[in-house]
Order: sequence, then C-alpha cells, then structure tokens
Amino acid sequence: MRTIFHGRACALAALAFAALGGSQAVRADEAESWLEIETKYIFGFTTGSGIGIEGEKEFTVDTIGRFGKRDGRYNATETKYEYEFTPSQFVQIEFGALGATHNIRGVTDLDDRRQVAFAGGFAEFRYLAIERTSNNPLSVTLAVEPTVRLVDETGGERVHNYELETTINADLELLRNRLYAGFNLLYEPEYTQTLTSETIREAKLGGSAALSVRIMPGVLIGAEAWYLRHYDDFGLSAFTGDALMVGPTLYIQFTPKSFMTAAWNTQVWGREVGNTLPLNLAEFQRHRARLKFAWEF
Repeated sequence: MRTIFHGRACALAALAFAALGGSQAVRADEAESWLEIETKYIFGFTTGSGIGIEGEKEFTVDTIGRFGKRDGRYNATETKYEYEFTPSQFVQIEFGALGATHNIRGVTDLDDRRQVAFAGGFAEFRYLAIERTSNNPLSVTLAVEPTVRLVDETGGERVHNYELETTINADLELLRNRLYAGFNLLYEPEYTQTLTSETIREAKLGGSAALSVRIMPGVLIGAEAWYLRHYDDFGLSAFTGDALMVGPTLYIQFTPKSFMTAAWNTQVWGREVGNTLPLNLAEFQRHRARLKFAWEF
C-alpha cells in the first residue's frame, strides 16, 4: 500500500510540475481576458487570502483524509459541513459541524477501531488586512478558527478537545489572472481532556509555500510544500518532532457558483525526537488528501 500511495503522489506531482512548465503555451493576451478568480481555495491545503464578495454566501463539504502510520493499517477522515458568508468586503465568517471516520488496525499505540461519528463543531473568522489592487499584487488575510472536538483526530477515542488555529494567509499574483503564489504561517494550540481525566497540551507550528497556474479559465493546477513542527506545550519549548510534506493541487470551477479543490501531500522527510527511524509518523501521517466541493448563493 505504501508503494501505491507513493507512486500515486509522485505521478500527481509530476503532472503538476509538467503543467507548470507547459503553461507557457497559454498566451498572455488570452489570460488577460479571463475574469479574476478568488484565491482562497486554489492552493490545496494552503489557504489563499480571498474572502469573496460582500453579501456572498457559500456552503461547502470539505474532507481531509490521513493515511499511513509506522505499521498496521491507518485511515482517518474529518469532514467539515460549512456555511460561510461575507458581511463586508473585509470580513468573512464561517461555522459548521464536523464528522469523522477511523479505520485502524494493528497500529502501535493506537486501539483498533472502525467507526463513523459526529465529531464536533467549529467557526472561523477572517479579516482582509491587505487588499490586492492594480498597483499591489500582494493580498493578506488574518484568520482564527476555534474548534471543539468530541472525537480525537488521530485515534478516534472520545475526548474533549479545544483547538485554536491561527493563520496568516497570503498570496501574490505573479502573472495577471494566470500565475499565483500562496504562503501560510500557522500556530495551532490544542487542549485535550480524555475520558480518564488525563490532560494533554500540545501545539503545531508551521508554514507553507504553494504555486498555482491557471491553464484554463476555470482550471488551476499546481504544487505546495508544508513544513510542520509539533510541541508538547503551548509555549513551543517542548519540541517532539517535525515533518515536510509536498504534493500537487487542483482547482476546477464547474460553474460561476460551484467549484472543487483537490490536493495530495506525501511526507518526504521527518524526524521524531528519540527515534532514529525515517519520517515522523507519531505526530503526522504518511499521506494526506483533501477534497472540497463548494456552492455559492
């Protein structure tokens, strides 16, 4: 299974980079005639700065899958059922419910589990701090996402988990209506209380860089890289390991009001404190995938 996943990720990555190289076939004057595109979802796991048009509403189904640990079989997903609206040109608000699935067998330190469960709820508040203009190709959004989980993301056991994801989402229009670069900075503290009253404090810190090229008016393809660090405290003093994940991205706009995002990341490097084995499969997974569908109204 590892070989299949690795081969699929490499093939998709090669396709993405081939598309990036071959995009020169798109004439610049043709791209100039294309309509502007909202950049929030065009970079895969990396989030762009776009917040939509004032008064716009949107419903999305956003599923993230995590696959592969050091041994055994590990498949887990978390799906957001999300309502999003933009009350002003600088503010976007989202909220919704979470669903989770786990299929775990023979993984060290995790109980065997096969389940589908309601997992909790979340909200997100986004503020457009720097707006793109004809003279400024850079756009920056600040985002805060509080989440309450009733099911542990990794192992699937019942917990009370509180997470506050804080991000800076930036993107740069490198070629008008055609080529975009995206960047994220992430700080994500979590507090968890188990059913046995054990308390766990941890945090993730990381950043990403992505490139997305518009090969057709409604199609963008690209690649991204994520570097993530894990700590056993909020203050970032108890470092436990890190990982580097890379992979291709795809965005397709079906109609002016509906679109999809797809992405695949593979861990290509990682380390666990106290473990000499390659990759970090304690705090992170071997592969992750994203599939998101959205409808605006």
